[in-house]
Amino acid sequence: MTAKVYEGDPVPVHNYIKSIEAGDDYNLSEFSMCSHNATHIDAPYHFDPDGQKIGDMRLSTFYGQCTVVTIKGVLTGQDMEKLLPYCKKRLILHGDGEAYISNSAAVVIADSDIVLVGTDGLCLSTAFDEMRVHMELARKGIAVLEGLDLEGIKDGEYTLCAFPLKLSDSEAAPCRAILLEQEKGF
Repeated sequence: MTAKVYEGDPVPVHNYIKSIEAGDDYNLSEFSMCSHNATHIDAPYHFDPDGQKIGDMRLSTFYGQCTVVTIKGVLTGQDMEKLLPYCKKRLILHGDGEAYISNSAAVVIADSDIVLVGTDGLCLSTAFDEMRVHMELARKGIAVLEGLDLEGIKDGEYTLCAFPLKLSDSEAAPCRAILLEQEKGF
């Protein structure tokens, strides 16, 4: 099992405990991983002790129209104010692992109708601003989707389907994120 791993988090492990090759009647495997490995959803509880856990969040948060935008570096509040009129309720930042939001951008997002913000990086913010950015979004109940694979994805509008595993009492959960292209015309 290969996955992007945030520095300091445990690496995923996948083992076969039964194997047809070894003479067993079937294949059976087990795996263990950190809830923040690979593509995952951070619930507000990740940084806010009073925030929602994965099981408390509305499923509609993880499904619906989204906007994918390419940025490199750190998105500021001023940048976000210019971008906001073009965004759907879910915003995905594409930046080859280098797309981040500043605390001022998190404030703008928290004051908007956005319910989910995602990135192809392992973290939505730089290490300098990580706590403040996540807290700002957590206080407004905004889900964070991190570790996306956006290779070959162009800017535009899509339908996002990114339901987390039902780890009800968890601060985060892995998910399989899918972007569906919007049909054009008839």
